[in-house]
Amino acid sequence: MSRGYARGREKDEAVRAALQPLAPGERPWPLKASVALAALFAVANLALLAAGWEIDGDEQPVAGTLIFAGVMFAAAIGMWQKRYWAVLGFEVLLGVTLLGAMLALLRAGNLAAVLLCFAVMAVAGPLFWLLIRVMARIQLPQRRSAPREEPPVS
Repeated sequence: MSRGYARGREKDEAVRAALQPLAPGERPWPLKASVALAALFAVANLALLAAGWEIDGDEQPVAGTLIFAGVMFAAAIGMWQKRYWAVLGFEVLLGVTLLGAMLALLRAGNLAAVLLCFAVMAVAGPLFWLLIRVMARIQLPQRRSAPREEPPVS
């Protein structure tokens, strides 16, 4: 059993050693896609609110729509600035969305609902997975070119 754990630890260490921190100005495509998706949701919600869009015959709650749009704009800005908390928060939203789509699939009553659930899962699932490595690279400290020497102890 310990041999299996040792192999797992070796693989983990190899992956960690291969990770490089994000270079200044570097933004991997999953991060750019997440920024675009968050900004799109914010703008779309504000546009639908301004157009007077109704959901099931009821008007949208203004406060809830503004709060959601604000959160999406904050996530987009934070992710563009490569802030770990913003990527982590967006990961949570993707995970909840993915879970919601899976559960909605259980109650889908027609083909359009099934296709919508699969479309949401097809976007949220891979993006969730790809952002994990981006988060690791954001959190990774900058490596020094030469090892730091400890001062002599007197």
